[in-house]
Amino acid sequence: MISEKPQRKAMAEKVPATPMLDQLESGPWPSFVSGLKRLANAHDKPYAGMMKGLLGQLEYSYETKRGFWKGGTIGVIGYGGGIIPRFTELRDEQGKPLFPEAAEFHTLRVMPAPGMHYTTDVLRKICDAWEKHGSGLIAFHGQSGDFMLQGCASGSVQPCFDEFNEMGFDLGGAGPAVRTSMSCVGHARCEHSCYDEARAHKQIINAFLDDMHRPALPYKFKFKFSGCPNDCMNAIQRADMAMIGIWRDSIRVDQDEVVKFVRSNGRQNVIDNVVTRCPTRSVSLNDDDTITIDNRNCVRCMHCINAMTKALRTGTDRGVTILLGGKRTLKIGDLFGTVIVPFMKLETDEDFAKFQELCQRIIEFFAENALEHERTGEMIERIGFANFLAGIGLEVDPRMVLHPRTNPYVRTDGWDDEVKKWKERQEASR
Repeated sequence: MISEKPQRKAMAEKVPATPMLDQLESGPWPSFVSGLKRLANAHDKPYAGMMKGLLGQLEYSYETKRGFWKGGTIGVIGYGGGIIPRFTELRDEQGKPLFPEAAEFHTLRVMPAPGMHYTTDVLRKICDAWEKHGSGLIAFHGQSGDFMLQGCASGSVQPCFDEFNEMGFDLGGAGPAVRTSMSCVGHARCEHSCYDEARAHKQIINAFLDDMHRPALPYKFKFKFSGCPNDCMNAIQRADMAMIGIWRDSIRVDQDEVVKFVRSNGRQNVIDNVVTRCPTRSVSLNDDDTITIDNRNCVRCMHCINAMTKALRTGTDRGVTILLGGKRTLKIGDLFGTVIVPFMKLETDEDFAKFQELCQRIIEFFAENALEHERTGEMIERIGFANFLAGIGLEVDPRMVLHPRTNPYVRTDGWDDEVKKWKERQEASR
């Protein structure tokens, strides 16, 4: 039970004093506090009272250095996930909420289209619907992939969802489920795109939609689709299964554009900012202001292509590299994804069917072998990478690199026997 302070009374009538929050507006950068105050001062809007209550509770948390939100159960018909419930714990001596307007402040996670494409008409409809049912506070987009409708009372959750569902939107993942995926703009307008990210994204989400709506996994599982090694979706470090567009032939070079670039920027500038920054020293500048690229040693880092976009382009033999196990800190610290498929074509219906089947095997293995509250990366660390590959039916490949070797000495005894075993497995699989 939290005792009510005298200055906390009559919060509905005016925006509360927030000296602690005000300090967050004093710096040189925009503050979320200013946005909350703007919504709270919109007296003609139905959400103004909720935002006043939110400011009051947030100020109280800053004063006491404690959080006062608790979870619970809230949902819509037919869905087990997609809504994050938040109920206030702040109560007065009579047990009534200290800030009643914000006693319930639930978040709806709404799935956007692949590539996060919206029309202006759709954006207006989103804002109108949310002003009617919620707080007016929207987050576009976090690492979750969803756009977040933050601040909704329990009685408004179902009608709010119904209105968004009629627009064509669906709730995203929450809980131990397949989470909302993310894909870059890719094929729609990016010249670096190496596969159809939107198609891959849509196909996988449709295939695992039931696993998003009805959480039944040990913990969350997230797909992300980046069209090239620039990885604009942060897939390698923030996705359990990351698809990174890649090419396996040579970088395309327009030497005329190279010469223009060199003579416009200067040879020394190109040497300092392109040639010497190649991690494998695969780029060299010739005397006639053209360049030579050692494609056998190129690691597809994209730096030279980003720096000389008109002059250099990705190759034409394109596909994806698939990595598994990336995540932020949980039990064993941050993990980058580990390569499980060095290269896979994604062009034909057969390619996409093969890709979906691999995803299915991985999800099923994760569901059967992971511990509760354990991500894929942690599962692989616990059971061993070789056991994981055997479980999903993939052969070991030298390009499945966790980190570069630190010991130059390699034992070769027994290699002949291992080669024979590998050939036998290859013959048996044909």
